[in-house]
Formats: sequence, C-alpha cells, structure tokens
Amino acid sequence: MKLAKTWSIALNGIEPFRVEVEVSTNDAAGSDNFLSIVGVPDTTVRESRERVRSAINASGFHFPMGSTTISLAPAGIKKSGSALDLPIAMALIASCDENFPLEALNETVFIGELGLDGHIRSVKGALAMALYARELDYKQIYIAEDNAKEAAIAEGVKVIPVKNLSQVYQSLQGTINLSPVQTNLEALFSQEQNHSLVDFAYIKGQTALRRGLEIAACGSHNLLMIGPPGCGKTLMARSFPTILPKLSLEEALKVTQIHSIAGTLEAGQSLITQRPYRSPHHTISEAGLLGGSSNPRPGEVSLAHRGVLFLDELPEYKRSTLEVLRQPMESGDVEISRANGSCRFPADFTLISAMNPCPCGFFGSSQKECRCTSMQIQRYRNKISGPLLDRIDLHLEVNPLSQEELMKKAEGESSASIRERVEQARELQHKRFGDSRTNASLNAKELQELCELDSGSRELLQNAISSLDLSARAYDRILRVSRTIADLEASEAIQAEHIAEAIQYRSLDRKLW
Repeated sequence: MKLAKTWSIALNGIEPFRVEVEVSTNDAAGSDNFLSIVGVPDTTVRESRERVRSAINASGFHFPMGSTTISLAPAGIKKSGSALDLPIAMALIASCDENFPLEALNETVFIGELGLDGHIRSVKGALAMALYARELDYKQIYIAEDNAKEAAIAEGVKVIPVKNLSQVYQSLQGTINLSPVQTNLEALFSQEQNHSLVDFAYIKGQTALRRGLEIAACGSHNLLMIGPPGCGKTLMARSFPTILPKLSLEEALKVTQIHSIAGTLEAGQSLITQRPYRSPHHTISEAGLLGGSSNPRPGEVSLAHRGVLFLDELPEYKRSTLEVLRQPMESGDVEISRANGSCRFPADFTLISAMNPCPCGFFGSSQKECRCTSMQIQRYRNKISGPLLDRIDLHLEVNPLSQEELMKKAEGESSASIRERVEQARELQHKRFGDSRTNASLNAKELQELCELDSGSRELLQNAISSLDLSARAYDRILRVSRTIADLEASEAIQAEHIAEAIQYRSLDRKLW
C-alpha cells in the first residue's frame, strides 16, 4: 500500500477552506482495478476520476492499478467544483513515483481543472483561494495560466502559472524553472475609469436630481426616482458611479473575490478597481437577485457589493422578488441556507431605482395627458410594498426638460468636482466611525448621539411625522439623510434646513397620488 498527500483550497459559497487530498493505492496481485473518492464530493468532483485518469495517461505518467481510494478532508464539508482535479492528479502521480519529491508538497497548493489531454484550465474563485493559501502560510501555488494574474494579487505567496500536468511535475522535480507571476497594484489602480459611464458635465438640467444623487453618494443612501419616460432617470443612474469614491484596496479585493467566484470577471482581468454597477432585467428570479442554487453562488445584490444596484421600472419586478431585498438592505449581507449547510455573501450596495408615476407614465405631466384611472394608479403604486419604500431614503420626483433646457448646451458640474465633495463628506464619516461605514448604516444608539436636534428642528420633524404619518423607520431615514446633508456642509450640528431638505426627499410619504 502506498500513500501520498497534496493540498488544495475549495469554496463554501464565498468562504475558502483547506482540502487535504490523500491517496491510498493497493496494486497487490488480485486486487480490483477500482478508484473511489470519499469526503462528500459533489457530481463535478466525482466526475474528476475520468478527467484525471485520461490526463495522467495522456501526459505519459503511470496511473495506479488495483484499488485506489482518494480521501478529501475535512470529510464533513461538501466539496464542489473542478479545482480539485490538479491536486488529485498530483497525489496519484506521487503515489506511483518512488522518486517524487514528497517534501515539496508540504508547502504547495494545487488549483486547477484538467482537460483530457493534461491541459490545465482556469477555475472560479482563484483570488479567494490564493488569499487563503497565503493566510495559511503556504509558499507556492500551482495554477492555470488564465488564473495566474488574478491569484498573484495575493502578494506574499509565489503564484506559478502552468499549462499542463507535465509542467507541474517537471517544476517540482527541478528540471524546469517556472517564474512566478508578478503584479503591480499601483498600476492597476491608476487605470482609467469605465468609458461607458457618462460624466455629469454632459447631462443637461436636473439640478434637484443631481443634488439628490450627490447626497446618496455621500451617505450610501438608497434612492428612488419617479418621473415620466424619457426624463433622464436611466442616464442619471448610469452616471451615478462616476461620483462615488474610488475603491480602497481592501474593498477591491473583496469585490474581485465575489466576481471571481461568480465567474463574471472579464478575460485577463486580475482586479476590479472600479465600483460595480449592476442593472438586472425585471424578469430576474429571486435566486438570481439574492443568490442561491444547490451550490450557492452570489446573486446580483452581492455582485453589486460596494457599488450600485440599479433597478429600472421598479413596479415591473415581481413583488416577491423585490421583497427579498429588504433583509440585505438592512444588514448588508445575505445568508443562503441549504440542507447541507449555509453560507453568507456580502451585499453592501447602494440601491438606485426608477419608476413611472403611473402605468402610462404621464400622471402629473404638463406635456401629455394621463389616461390612467385613480384605481390603476393606486394599483401600480401598490406593487411596491410600504416596508420596501421605508428602506429607500430618498424619493425624488424627476421632471422632463423644458424645450429651452433641451436646446441649450450642457453646462453642469463635472463628476470629478462632485466626487471631491463626496470624498470629503465620506472622510468625515470614516473619522466618526473609525472604519468604512457611512451614515446609511447608523444604528439606534448612533442616531441618538450623532443626530441631536435643536428645538426648531425637532418641531419641524414632529410636524412632518404628524402630517405625513411617517413610520419609525422613515423617521430614522430622515435623520440619517439630515446627518449626510450636514456632513456635506461640514456642519457638526444638524440644522433645521437640513431636516427640511431631508423631509422633501420623502415624496411618496406625501401621498403623491
């Protein structure tokens, strides 16, 4: 009986864990030619038997005869994905080769899917695996060439790109020298912004909406735009990321991990340095929005982590789909539970949404006549529940441009100038909280300590609560927005005008229809 052991990293949702691959071969005369994999493998891992067998034979190595058992530890956690092909193959080769340098395996992690010809293919989640390997003090990682740049972001561990099984073997034997991949984080962060985003300088009019978006960017506040078709709601939403602060390295690493695990990284992309902007179609399912499947993967709310989730034509989404947003909007994460366990995905996003004022889109318009009945308008509005609206801090009415505004040349303030104010306001919040939190996440204790009101502000807010019949959550939202408006003006105390402006951004509470 021969034993060999290799190491790899697998993923449970977004959380990596170490996998110990043990191979035991018994090629004694009379033993059955059989290979089994134990340790709760899923279908993909079980099918690796055939991929590994073909890859080993095609690469000129000896596949063990007789009875072979492959154990994947820890045995109590389900293993999924094809990244375990390479460590299984290397353990099988080591178990049959008396000259194999087994000591080299102790400080090495193997990650990769095998083709039938021994070629090593890329896998999802390479960055998360590499970061965890570094945390566990491994010295080197053998990984597919297509994954190498992404994994090399984990500085401090040697990331060795390999094309095929033979290269891995020869490198471990010392017969060839493969150079580890190097990365330049400073160069990655200096890359230009996405050219598909429109600068605010080229957008005409919409002064009130610009102000609302600036406040939303400062405090990470959720925002809803209500206006007729063609008034610029979608354009403004697409421009919103241009006024957000740049990602920090820590944020960029987390965002890249999520997109790598979901398989949404662009070809050749090693690090996401710009805030995500996600705009799913209204036919999206609950699992697509929140995340899920038998092997849980991130949904749109997690892909928008530290960025923007834009939902256009909000009432067109299924109500049950919208309702799943309520928990992540409050907590900033998503927990997916399945029979074999649960996993948690980060989902700290800013929700920007848009809707028409009525089914035809022209209620209250001075340009076109609305054809909807009051019952149709009320039914249309009721597609969005009160609890969900309570979680949206800013409700903004968007009016179409006048003919004069439309014909004039755009002379608005640039995104860079607005972003400068946003970053200054964010800096105040970071000093206040001591981390990357913003005013949108103020809890009850912090609201009481940081949002003290003078007598005039308190009276103004009391009148608003009485006349608008505000919920306790809407009251808290007004305080949070007021705190952000005060931060924009570098004011330590919240003034009555800050409260008044925040109240104006609760248009749906004013019984618009």
